[in-house]
Formats: sequence, C-alpha cells, structure tokens
Amino acid sequence: MARARPGAKPPPFKNLPSRITVEGLDRAPHRAFLRGLGLTDEDIAKPFVGIASTDGRVTPCNAKLGELAREACVAVKEWGGVPFDFASIAVADSMSMGHAGMKFSLASREIIADGVEAVCRGHAYDALVTFAGCDKTLPGMMMAMVRLNLPSVFMYGGSASPGRYKGRDVTVLDTFEAVGAVMAGDMQQSELDQLERVCLPTLGSCPGQFTANTMAMVSETLGLALPGSATMPAMAKERAATAREAGRVVMELLRTGGPLPRDLVTKKSLENACAAVAATGGSTNAGLHIPAIAHEAGIQFSLDDLARISKKTPLIADMKPGGRFLAKDLHAVGGVYNVLRVLLERGALHGDCLTIFGTTLEQELSDHPGADGEVVRKEPIMNTGGLVVLKGNLAPDGALIKVAGLKNLKFAGRARVFDCEEDCAAVVAARSYSEGDVLVIRYEGPKGGPGMREMLGVTALIYGQGMGEKVALLTDGRFSGATRGMMIGYVSPEAGVGGPLALVKNGDVIAIDAKAGKLTLEISEAEFAKRRKAWRPPKREPLSGALEKYAALVGPANLGAVTHSGGKKA
Repeated sequence: MARARPGAKPPPFKNLPSRITVEGLDRAPHRAFLRGLGLTDEDIAKPFVGIASTDGRVTPCNAKLGELAREACVAVKEWGGVPFDFASIAVADSMSMGHAGMKFSLASREIIADGVEAVCRGHAYDALVTFAGCDKTLPGMMMAMVRLNLPSVFMYGGSASPGRYKGRDVTVLDTFEAVGAVMAGDMQQSELDQLERVCLPTLGSCPGQFTANTMAMVSETLGLALPGSATMPAMAKERAATAREAGRVVMELLRTGGPLPRDLVTKKSLENACAAVAATGGSTNAGLHIPAIAHEAGIQFSLDDLARISKKTPLIADMKPGGRFLAKDLHAVGGVYNVLRVLLERGALHGDCLTIFGTTLEQELSDHPGADGEVVRKEPIMNTGGLVVLKGNLAPDGALIKVAGLKNLKFAGRARVFDCEEDCAAVVAARSYSEGDVLVIRYEGPKGGPGMREMLGVTALIYGQGMGEKVALLTDGRFSGATRGMMIGYVSPEAGVGGPLALVKNGDVIAIDAKAGKLTLEISEAEFAKRRKAWRPPKREPLSGALEKYAALVGPANLGAVTHSGGKKA
C-alpha cells in the first residue's frame, strides 16, 4: 500500500473531513484565516494534515522533534497535502522525579491524547503524523492516533548516545545508582560529579530498554510506525529522511484509505506488542500503556493479558537495565524486526497482523536475519519473558515486577510501611532500613496519589547502596523502565480506593514468589476482615485543577489508568 510507486498517476483524494471547513459560501471567514497563514486557492483545495509533536526545550528527549516535524511538513507538501504543525505538552519523568511534580507525569499522557484529539477534530484534519520522545509522550500520541482513526504515522525521536566513563558506556541510570553508592560510601563524590557530566552527551531519550525505547518498539510492532525507526539513534543523520518518509507515507495512506490505526491495533497485534516487551525485558510501564492504547480501539486488554503473553514468551534480547546492551546496539544488528523475526520463528508472534504498508508482519520479517547471537540471542536467556504479573491477597487484580536480570525470584520479609514516597526516600537516604525488609509505599496509585508517581529515585538509591535484591519494594505507584531489583509496582486495587495494600501494618510478613506469580500478605482472613472494617482513607490536601479532574476520572492501573469510556469497536 504505502510503498512508493514511481511514475504511477496517484488516485484522487476522497471524503476529506477538512472540506467541512473550507467549502461553501459561509466558509469565507474560515478561508480568510487560512489565507492569513499564507495558503493559496490551490492549497485550500488540498488535504489538511496535522503534524503533532511534543517539541520543546524542556528535556533532551523532545528537543529535536521540531526539526523532524518540519521534515515531515516538507514531504506532505511534496506529496500533495498542506501540513499544519502544532506542539503538545511534555512532562518528563527526568525532571519531575522525586518530588510532587511527578504527579503530573502519567496525567500528561491523557492531556497529550486529549489535546491532539481536540486540535484534529476541532480543525477537521484529514490525516496525522505524530512525533514523541519521552515516556508518556509516546503512548499519548499513539492513543490519539487510535482514538481519531485517521490515516496516521507515528515517529519516535530516538535515544541519546551513551556517555563514556572509565572505559564503559554509561547512561543516566548509572548516575541515579551512583547517588546511592556515594551514600553507601562505595563511591567518591568527585566520581559522581564526573559521571553526571558525561552520562548524557547528546539529545535524545534514555538509551536503555527503558519506557521510551520500550514504547517505541511497541509502535513498530503494532504497525503504527515505520520499520527501523524505533531503535535509530536520535542523532543519526537518517532520522531526517525517515521523518520525510513518514510524511510521504501518510499521504499514501490518505489516498488509499488505509490501513488505519484501528486496522493495525487488534487483539493479536497487542499480544505481539506484549511479546516484544517481554522478549526484551522492557519497561513495566508497558503494562499501563498497552492496555490504554487498546482501550482507544474498544479492545478489552489488561495486566492479565500481559501476564498470559509474557509467561509463554522467551527473553531473547540482552538489553539494559537487566542485560548488557542499549538501543543503539539493537539497531546495529537489525532493530526491532530482528527480535520479532526470532519470536515468529519460535511461534511466539502472530505473523498475520498488518503493517503500516498493508502487508503482513510475516511478509515484512522475511527479509530480516533474526538473532545475531549476542544482542538478540539464538537461545533464550530465560524461557519466560522479562515481566511477571503477581496476584494474591495483596494484589487481587495484579501487580508487576521485571524479572529480567534478577538472581532470585522469591523473597519474604517484614513490612516497613510508608504512606508516601518522600517518607520512604528519607529512610532509604539515611540507610535506616535493614536487609530483609519489604518497603511498602502506598497511596501513590492513579487515584490515591493522584498521578501514580514513578519511584526510580528510591529504587536506584536502593540498588546503588547494594541492596537491590536484599530488600523488596512494593507500591501502588509505578517504576521507571530503568528500575531493577526486587521491585513490585502497579499493585491493584490501589490503597487509595481501599485495596489490600491499605491494610498492611509494620511487621507484617509479605511473601513474593515471581516464579509462581504470587504476592501474599501472611495474615488470616479474620484479621483481613477486621482491618477492612477499621480502614479509613487518610486525609489529603484538597485537589484543584488538572489533578482534581484526573483523580475524579482515572481508572485502575491494571486496566491502563484511563480516563474515559473508550473507543467503540467497529
């Protein structure tokens, strides 16, 4: 479908939504506004294409997106359309980490999707190209694409180059963990100062298989993005040409009528996305974002589906944080499609799903070599995926742990309970906890937080202090894709709505069995009932503005923490 056809006369564009804004006597004022933008009569007769990005000089992740968006604009013009570029917001975990600002991070995913919907529906655009660069901006843009179901192409801004320190590649995760090492006396402050200055030498997102790169892989697997675009480094010269190709492809999609996002996002393709995440030890945040994308298509999808797929998917890519390699290394050996080729050969992928070209995934993968034996293994690192969903009396609706890189899959210890992240962070920073503790951080869920804060600041300190598998951390908040260790998040139902996590007391024994998928609070049912009857939600500061609206609307984490009733399945 979307392959270039040199010399072929293109078919005419049909059924353009934008015509409602420009055709007819009473649309003279609308046309006048367009002329004010410099459009001619010829331009006004062409399709209108939204070019949405989260461009902004607020983080390195998004700072190049404007350049890429402008390249797509050039291609849209060349292929017969009129581009309208606009920027959405970006709240990056990098800058909101460890303080109350993190409450806005997950909420920003909904704001992005809602904002792109508002512009595209309000202006009646005919097609859409989206660009995103950090953790919540990727799923936010993909959610908007599926919600709108216009001819669409997604493009990721790419990851930063790693820094070099003492002869090895380093990332921001090394700096997070080095803070803990300094606190533990295992590293000098001067070494941390050096690491801070070299760990992020270029623009782009964090280069490990953290949330941004995980969701970029999801975009290719679902067919929403051009093959090869997910792992291409942010500073690669080829990115400009790929952005222009995105502009060309969206015009071809507009001419031919598809495939549209909801043709691509199906139950099977969502299962493929989960397999890709599991096979690479990807971010636990995929457990939030994949169900949210499914929700926009009217497909029921939850943590249970992720668990089902992960259990039968081998871990085959040796990616950080659990492994050794970065996105650039995966790109060098063939990218996302090499992982998918191995999964297809192992019967762990649906090959009949569509790609953005209208071909099947199996057809597209036939030209890719598969395992290189180093980054993408011929034989699995683990026979099951890098993510495990835990259930039990502490998490009836599920909790999530990344097991890629874990040495032990079982843990039992006594609870140390904290009703917010800051209280736990202070104890960890003071090293006032002990081996064998289960640190419980609650009332940080989507509704109870509100906003479901990410805990990398705490988890990286624990790991940097050499305690990553000597203690466990349990929360109804969430984790960074960079988190590693015995860290369990996304506990559902959350404490803020009276979930079992709200009933835990200091000294309670909590048992974690990631092999069996169990999370258990070792108290009797009678004691559970007694605590349920006595529970009252803690008093919180009154909410206003965006967080008030978010807390009123947001659903549970196991269903994607979404804020509306979802798409209608065709």
